[in-house]
Amino acid sequence: MAVAVEDVGSLSFGEQSLTDTEVTVIDAPIVTVGGGLGSFAVADFLRISGVPKSDIRVIAPLSIPYATFAERAAASQLGALDRLRSDSMSRIDNIWGWPSYALSEALAERTVAPLLKVLTEPLMSEFFTPHVQTVLAGIDREARRIGWDDMVVTAWAQVVRRRTEGGYFVLTRPIVPGGQPVVYRTNYVHLALGYPSMRSLPDFTEFRRCCDAPGRMINAYEVHEEVYDQLVQSPGRVLLRGSGIAACRILERLIDDRERRGASTEIVHLFRHYVDGAAGSLFFRRRGGHGFAYQPFSFPKAAGGGQLRARMLALPADERARLVMRMGGTTTPRRRRWQRQLAGGRREGWYQARSGALLDVKLSPGQRLAAKLRTDDGTDLEFDVDFMIDATGLEDDIRLHTLLVDLLLSGGARINALGKLDVAATFEVCGTRSGSSRLYASGAATLGGQLAPVDSFWGLTHAALEICDDLASQGVCEFLGGMRSISQWWRWIRNLEP
Repeated sequence: MAVAVEDVGSLSFGEQSLTDTEVTVIDAPIVTVGGGLGSFAVADFLRISGVPKSDIRVIAPLSIPYATFAERAAASQLGALDRLRSDSMSRIDNIWGWPSYALSEALAERTVAPLLKVLTEPLMSEFFTPHVQTVLAGIDREARRIGWDDMVVTAWAQVVRRRTEGGYFVLTRPIVPGGQPVVYRTNYVHLALGYPSMRSLPDFTEFRRCCDAPGRMINAYEVHEEVYDQLVQSPGRVLLRGSGIAACRILERLIDDRERRGASTEIVHLFRHYVDGAAGSLFFRRRGGHGFAYQPFSFPKAAGGGQLRARMLALPADERARLVMRMGGTTTPRRRRWQRQLAGGRREGWYQARSGALLDVKLSPGQRLAAKLRTDDGTDLEFDVDFMIDATGLEDDIRLHTLLVDLLLSGGARINALGKLDVAATFEVCGTRSGSSRLYASGAATLGGQLAPVDSFWGLTHAALEICDDLASQGVCEFLGGMRSISQWWRWIRNLEP
């Protein structure tokens, strides 16, 4: 008989038990679960390292590796020509980083401006960062080159369990309702599940539950273009919560509409932690002001390959977690255009920054939002707004991933000092080895390990390198040594299959 998806938790994953339940079993040497940019980075490295595409299966609900990334970028007001928070060399579509994004842009647009920017950053110019459309086009090209579509299995991965005979089973559920589950029998599993959901704070959840006005209170990562259209058509006030890159981009969109489309929008910006100046020690000092903590990238560059990286490798787990929190946190680049816009808003009075907590939000009789704030000095403020946009980020609690919860309960996985998956320097999930087979993970779920910027283009690519080196040491693929690297780069330049 076929096993019901709901009964998966009671399954004993041995060969005989699967035979008894008549579940379809498919053999695949390597399975990566998630199908986003983390899976793409690992699949790309594997193909470049000599693994045929027939040996790799990508379990994913979506067939395009950047689908979720692009959707969230667009919702948070990053257009095709806007620039991401990633440096010139961090090319997830080109593991060598050469030509860089800056060089590619210079050649495409026939200008030396991007190269001059790179040469003078950060003292004389801001850091160069690539356009959204440039990054997505590069991923499209590389996906075609490595045969991504031939590796993708459109399905949900439900659980990963160790086989009694060694290796792993990955139970999948089809996207189409009514389909039967399929089990993939594999020697190596890689997990790159990303963020489980958009963050929904209690007041946000309660408002959505009790008030029939979802278009008034919006998450920054939800599609909400109609909000900006309404603000252009009639004057309004927006309460914006958050101080990271998404909040800054939404601020820029609101102010652009004032400058270019004639909007008369007033903005009340709520900070949970108001930063009024530079903070940190002499050797690790971060700029700040007007509520924002400034940092060009999510982590300092040295956290990826310099002194901070070496320090991370040497520290015990608890100290490493503390260092990660010091280096990261909620930050945003200090871009001159944003500074000019906000300075104008403060001067003219249509932009107000407040620091404190949101106590209550209710729907007023006029279908506006009645917001009550408590500032840091204990003062309660009440005012009406037309819209509230919550830009406090994405949910990073791994306990919201049912697959990871099962892995923690039944698969031997452990959590680290930051409450994420405990992984080794090779990104093997500690405690999950099955015979000679191994289970790896990368991305946001591994924060707190020996690499700090795990959820960046560079971090995902570096994790893929470590994973493939570990697989090469077991004879699964080729080491990416000098000669192989040069030959494969030459194939990449000519857009030939690895």
